[in-house]
Amino acid sequence: MDGETPVEITALASLSDIPARDWDACACPEAAEGGRPRDPFTTHRFLSALERSGSVGPGSGWQPRYLVARTGSQVIAVAPLYAKGHSQGEYIFDHNWAHAYEQAGGRYYPKFQVAVPFTPATGRRLLTRPGWDEIGRAALVQGAIQLTESHGLSSLHITFCTEEEAEAGAEMGLLHRVTQQFHWENRGYASFEDFLASLSSRKRKTIRKERAQAQAFGGDIVALTGDDLRPEHWDAFWQFYQDTGARKWGSPYLTREFFDLVQEEMRDDVLLVLALRGGRPVAGALNFIGREVLFGRYWGCIEHHPCLHFELCYYQAIDAAIARGLSRVEAGAQGEHKLARGYLPAATHSLHWLRDPGFSDAVERYLEAERAAVAEDIEILTSYGPFRKATVEEQE
Repeated sequence: MDGETPVEITALASLSDIPARDWDACACPEAAEGGRPRDPFTTHRFLSALERSGSVGPGSGWQPRYLVARTGSQVIAVAPLYAKGHSQGEYIFDHNWAHAYEQAGGRYYPKFQVAVPFTPATGRRLLTRPGWDEIGRAALVQGAIQLTESHGLSSLHITFCTEEEAEAGAEMGLLHRVTQQFHWENRGYASFEDFLASLSSRKRKTIRKERAQAQAFGGDIVALTGDDLRPEHWDAFWQFYQDTGARKWGSPYLTREFFDLVQEEMRDDVLLVLALRGGRPVAGALNFIGREVLFGRYWGCIEHHPCLHFELCYYQAIDAAIARGLSRVEAGAQGEHKLARGYLPAATHSLHWLRDPGFSDAVERYLEAERAAVAEDIEILTSYGPFRKATVEEQE
């Protein structure tokens, strides 16, 4: 494998045009022997569920153009590429860039996006077969840029990539953006009480009070995965998801059929936490299980109870991560309220290529200032975290 290895790039309109084994050989080679993938979001089964359910495709603003790199007959790299007609469902937002470009007379949309739709979870985006990292990444980036140029689109974006990918992309001339989320890190805790012992006395008391309030809502809390999940659980969660989606986004991103496909093909990848009152679900939080990380994704309810959101989304996730020996909980986008509950700020990364040189230069200057501001925010917010000072110093 040298720099002269011929690589052919194709763009597919449907994931059904590539066998799952070829895609997953690049997306999750660590799962080849039956283990769990690092995260389920770039697997053939997850992306295919989005497509088959109509959550992406015509009318959604996410039109698939999956990139596939081959050398000879072997697939060496793939990427989930979409033509975007808006900036919804991305969570690393460029609305201000779009507004500025269009105010200057340009056309920002459509654009190309390498991403997992509606999923603000860090993971590999330039998916390479083992041993083909450098050649595969370069081929995907070059192919995506050429496709952007040939279609006359304004830009290419690679969001929630790994830090390693961000560094490699920057070396290839892409613009590197740093944003932040809040993650809970497992410091080898044996139990939730062990985690609480690492917090300041005041924060520890607050969390205990919140958990007691939540668990006094008048019912039971259950955590379901695998064959314990039933269609009626998804019927209930669909109600929760619709309510949250209507309030946050105007309409839900995912279709009802998506959850049926998750039940059919991904129930072992899911941890669904439900609050039951009189045996009836009244609130729920959906998590996806990775090899080392628990990914919190969606929450919703049909009844309001004090602190139940904190319990189902954050504390139950911590309990599950400790019980499973997972290293981290990623609780989704935004939310400085997570800080007091043990979720500390963490950098997230994206890459960008803008076709207009003048616009690219302006965005590059903006990103340089933004990176410095984000680094300062992370430092300040971490200092306000709930951990005992000695604990933070020990962790450093």
